[in-house]
Amino acid sequence: MGTRVKVCGITRSADARAAARAGVDAIGFVFYSASPRYISAASACILASEIPPFVSTVGLFVNASASDVFNTLNEVRLDYLQFHGEETPEYCAQFGVPFLKAVRVRADVNLLQYANSYSGAKAILLDAYVEGAHGGTGQRFDWQLIPPALPLPVILSGGLSPDNVTAAIRAVRPWAVDVSSGVEIAKGVKDAKKIEEFMRGARNADV
Repeated sequence: MGTRVKVCGITRSADARAAARAGVDAIGFVFYSASPRYISAASACILASEIPPFVSTVGLFVNASASDVFNTLNEVRLDYLQFHGEETPEYCAQFGVPFLKAVRVRADVNLLQYANSYSGAKAILLDAYVEGAHGGTGQRFDWQLIPPALPLPVILSGGLSPDNVTAAIRAVRPWAVDVSSGVEIAKGVKDAKKIEEFMRGARNADV
């Protein structure tokens, strides 16, 4: 089974199409207004309608009110929800949509305990810990902090790029990888060539 790839922080139709053409498995929309990759539900609805079959859509939220999430779901077709804040397991499960739970990794975080706490999640997304940031920092973390047997599928994020994705997959063997800044020419603006290079790197890791 090949490692799945998600490109997050899509804000433009051209980037969504480029990602789909490159063969990504999922496209992420950031509904966190403090992010430079923020997209409104109305704009995401337009982009989601242009995405071809068999490419999943993921909505990223950070400590949003439940009403904000429900309102977004009423506007945009989302296959998965991705929570990057301090959301509780009960909060994440209330929307009736499969969810992914992100954790910012550092030495004092018990990842095994964290994954067990969110047993209802489809996967746990491991990102770099950067003070005051909730992802999209372009920083990587020490992959040796990942336990060898977590009870949920692992999505590896944090500082991934075309230059290191092959090594990352071979070191961690995650279910999927998630990239944002590593395939950009500016925040929120993707580079089609970098997306293609990232996909090649991911595929090379599985050879």
